[in-house]
Amino acid sequence: MPGNTNAASSTGHGSEGTFLAGRVVAVTGAGRGIGRAVALACAAEGARVVVNDYGVAVDGEAPSSEVAEGVVEEITAAGGRAVAVADDISTMAGGQRVVDTALAEYGRVDGVVCVAGILRERMLFNMSEAEWDPVVATHLKGTFTVFRAASAVMRRQGSGTLIGFTSGNHQGSVSQANYAAAKGGIISLVRSAALGLHKYGVTANAVAPVARTRMSAGVPMELKEIGEPDDVAALVVYLLSEQARAAGITGQVYTIAGPKLAVWAQPRELRAAYAEGGGWTPARIADVLPGTVGTDPMPLLAQLEEMARAAAAGTRPNT
Repeated sequence: MPGNTNAASSTGHGSEGTFLAGRVVAVTGAGRGIGRAVALACAAEGARVVVNDYGVAVDGEAPSSEVAEGVVEEITAAGGRAVAVADDISTMAGGQRVVDTALAEYGRVDGVVCVAGILRERMLFNMSEAEWDPVVATHLKGTFTVFRAASAVMRRQGSGTLIGFTSGNHQGSVSQANYAAAKGGIISLVRSAALGLHKYGVTANAVAPVARTRMSAGVPMELKEIGEPDDVAALVVYLLSEQARAAGITGQVYTIAGPKLAVWAQPRELRAAYAEGGGWTPARIADVLPGTVGTDPMPLLAQLEEMARAAAAGTRPNT
């Protein structure tokens, strides 16, 4: 991801263990990997946590409620408070139940973090409806169902934070068009939530993590910048905190990859041209578009070429 690079410094805002004191946070996909790390970190920082996980495999099969219950046991053993919800958040009822459980157990909901996701990898020309629908339903609709239920409560409260999980793959993917489309949709959903809920005191942001998890294990390249789930959890805790609210952080997409913390650009026009003396025709566009409006180069195309060269040489590319 292109952008400016700056060295970080520790400024010590807030003390450890108190970032989320008294808050109620619901985390989906919290049974394993990044979601589990987020749930544990929120509890360690003082939050009461709703741990949601349908307990499925990477491909969305074989659900088990034991996954969420295990994380609740970890939190309570450490002195925290948590409750498990094993519902499928790709359904409206499942997303509502996550929020209803927070209200029933703790009386409010201050933050929701939607990490739940599955993969079904296939080239676009071979992808079936059965491989498209569950991925989009779990990632994109699963974020919507929880955001929908939580935002209604947060609007009444006059406060709250929504956090969606996207991916660098929102730029596009060779063999995960379903996943990339869902992740791009989550960014637009987060930005829409930030715009629509701003006047009610509710913020919304997205995280695009690069971390070692069971879902990242199949990436066919060596990632130069990659971290651990705990790195991602630290960012999420901050985004849920009053410090982030006071800083006016909303409608943003952040990547955290080990030592790197980065913000993605907001969508904007790069260049424009205007038709003079009449409307556009194909011939006029052919004269103007290539040289005046031009293109915005696609970095992933260059990476594909590097991968092809590496494959021909029998090595793994670095990216």
